[in-house]
Amino acid sequence: MIGGEAGFGIMASGLMVSKTFSRGGLHVFDTVENPSLIRGGHNTYLVRTADREVHSHTGYVDMLVALNEETIHLHKAGMSETGCIIFDGKEEPEDRFGVHADISLFPIPLSEMVKSLGAKSIMRNTAALGATIALIGYDLAILQGLLKDMFHHKGDEVVKENIRMVRAGYDFMVENHPGGSGTIVRPLDDHRRMVLNGNEAMGLGVLAAGCRFYSAYPMTPASGLLHFLAAEEKNHHLVIKQTEDELAAILMAIGANHAGVRAMTATSGGGFSLMTEALGLAAMTETPLVVMEAQRPGPSTGLATRTEAGDLRFVMHASQGDFLRVVMAPGDVKECFWAAGRAFNLAEKYQIPVIILTDKFLTESHTTVESFEPMGVDRGLLLNNREMDVLSDYKRYERTESGISPRIVPGHPNAVFMANSNEHDEYGHDLEDPDNRTAMMDKRMGKSEYILEELEEPILYGPLGSDVTLISWSSTKGPILEAMMLLEQSDIRVNFLQIIYLLPFQAEEVTRIIHNSKRTICVENNQGAQLAGIIREKTGLAVDETIVKYSGRMFTPEEIASRVMEVMGPG
Repeated sequence: MIGGEAGFGIMASGLMVSKTFSRGGLHVFDTVENPSLIRGGHNTYLVRTADREVHSHTGYVDMLVALNEETIHLHKAGMSETGCIIFDGKEEPEDRFGVHADISLFPIPLSEMVKSLGAKSIMRNTAALGATIALIGYDLAILQGLLKDMFHHKGDEVVKENIRMVRAGYDFMVENHPGGSGTIVRPLDDHRRMVLNGNEAMGLGVLAAGCRFYSAYPMTPASGLLHFLAAEEKNHHLVIKQTEDELAAILMAIGANHAGVRAMTATSGGGFSLMTEALGLAAMTETPLVVMEAQRPGPSTGLATRTEAGDLRFVMHASQGDFLRVVMAPGDVKECFWAAGRAFNLAEKYQIPVIILTDKFLTESHTTVESFEPMGVDRGLLLNNREMDVLSDYKRYERTESGISPRIVPGHPNAVFMANSNEHDEYGHDLEDPDNRTAMMDKRMGKSEYILEELEEPILYGPLGSDVTLISWSSTKGPILEAMMLLEQSDIRVNFLQIIYLLPFQAEEVTRIIHNSKRTICVENNQGAQLAGIIREKTGLAVDETIVKYSGRMFTPEEIASRVMEVMGPG
């Protein structure tokens, strides 16, 4: 973990560590913590690496790089028993900052070093990177190569300056602490993997799905998707619109989809609150729409830069009246890419809103992933020019067996229709007749059975016949997978049911798995155990126990394992 005050280059340093490990063939997971302040406050960047796939952070720190003393005091209680701390100083203080005697302290005069070399003070973080690489015995050349690639666009002098500072920190540690930290991390091979967070993976999926218009108002933690797509605007013939507010963002996306362009928007819970009226517009006009709702703690502004998964009930019922929507929640970075393509296909095939639920932990944590295989594009019953040329008596909202009506790109003389937000007949004309109302409601809602037939089943990880089945959704997936390994070491056999599609709810499949489980525990990052309630509502079955956390922080694997053992009891 590297920590310090905002403005110390914490985020850039942490990401460089992750990419350095990745370039050596290692797997990586990292996560960030920062307060909701415009300037200042304590920031941390936690990196975990291993020679196997890493799904989550942990509840302890092996190595702490402290760019100020506050960082030591805030995190010393979370150090592993044989951990070490690199800090800015000439020597170890007599009181050792009050840390345990088994924790090693490694002073390095970062401030003096940077000053003596004529560099800016912010480059303390770069020297600290070199010191870290030296202490764990990693290959300095890999970090140097990364710096060349990252800064080459800024010119040779910037590259040389960064390499010089890294080398200074590295050499100091080698000369003054030749024994290192005792923790050795070696490169495995030169196999390259991508290092992506959830927003970046979602962005790649959006591009692969053929999205050509994106409108959004910045709101953490969804802002990263806006930033990613804006940087790719010229490369992929995109139109990116930063709107004046969230209502404008969703209305522009609806308008673009109405015109035949694949379009989407994204926001957090507060912004989605403003979008709900327009969500109903998309439903009534049967206009495809994809929305990513990146959750953070609420209500109101809540904790703007922390994580939670408390918006499930909200997005399932947002806007007035009954209407069909798909709500899906990818559980890791790889699934974010896949979810984007799946969402666009479902939205266009069934002419409905599709909401992708993510959260701060998922959108802003990086992990190593292999190259993605994009899925095909399914635009549903979108008629082409030849089909429109022979149209007669076009009914935009024609009642069909599947409930899906032929859709056209507006402007063809054979296909003039009304996109009406009032209840309407098959042509789109206002009609308050009770029989028509019933028929049109049944048409729109009847698509649900066809959607359920094609949705991928919930995923069950782990062996059948386990002692306990954990059930969850969203980014709790990673900590649960890691907790399963810890529980197996204690001879507790665990499997894990991940539910990606929350609406329409796959009640039959979930019921079957619960009936075949000895004991069920729902693990959720919200106060009300929302998924547990939905399972009972949709299946009539109650889970045996719930484990919830709503502090604004994600579960650690150790927390989940400990809580499961408490629930299981002795023996």
